[in-house]
Amino acid sequence: MDMQNKIKVMLADDNRDFVNLLKEYLDNEKDIHIVSMVHNGRDVIDIIPVCQPDIVILDIIMPKVDGLGVLEWAWNAKLDKKPKFIVLSGMGQERITHHALELGAIYYIIKPFDLDILVNRIRHYNDDLAGRESDSGTNAGSARNEDKTLQCRNEDLEISVTEAIRLIGVPAHIKGYQYLRDAIVDVIQDPQMVNSVTKRLYPAVAFNYKTTPSRVERAIRHAIEVAWNRGCMDTLTSIFGNTIHAGKGKPTNSEFIAMIADRIKLERSKGKTPVHT
Repeated sequence: MDMQNKIKVMLADDNRDFVNLLKEYLDNEKDIHIVSMVHNGRDVIDIIPVCQPDIVILDIIMPKVDGLGVLEWAWNAKLDKKPKFIVLSGMGQERITHHALELGAIYYIIKPFDLDILVNRIRHYNDDLAGRESDSGTNAGSARNEDKTLQCRNEDLEISVTEAIRLIGVPAHIKGYQYLRDAIVDVIQDPQMVNSVTKRLYPAVAFNYKTTPSRVERAIRHAIEVAWNRGCMDTLTSIFGNTIHAGKGKPTNSEFIAMIADRIKLERSKGKTPVHT
């Protein structure tokens, strides 16, 4: 694989043995290239604009500037290319996790962890994942055709989701409309995300819109409330009637997203227009 097509990864951890272990492991992955290894937050800040990594594996506890300080800098910095941050920590403190995600981290891993999981997360969260080819001799023409096919499928999925939330009654002018649409698409493509909305789904949507996970959560909640109060009750009942208990009221964000995602997948598999009653 050409160097320019590899995922550029920076490793940032003050434990040099751990960084060397990560590098040795990731060097075996043909689609990943380690562009820098640093051991304090100040060097992370200085080197990111130079090497422009796609992904930064960032430890929370580091000398000079800690991981949260690096995230704060990246959040406010005017960079030609902002990397995505996968945060590592030896602690599982909810407050630190939440703060890191608020500052734009896309994933949070508690040490020790399975290195295969880290590799999967690097690939999953890399912007150009769909366009990258393994070193298997696939010709450029086939790659372009596959990319076009994937693009058409993604566009078709977005159209289906957009039509679904429109029929439900979510107004297109509110922020939650866009957030909800992206969240449903993400869950259709990766169903496990609905089981981790706080740590995975909201941060992923927030990153795309340069906002915070808590704002995404509130905006989606507002969108659901609007749909529940103003939308077509026949449509809502057809989707949620058998799963939302009487007297419970509006579904939670995750319930709403999961039900719409499941309905769209079912209708698409039958070749029907999603959510029509």
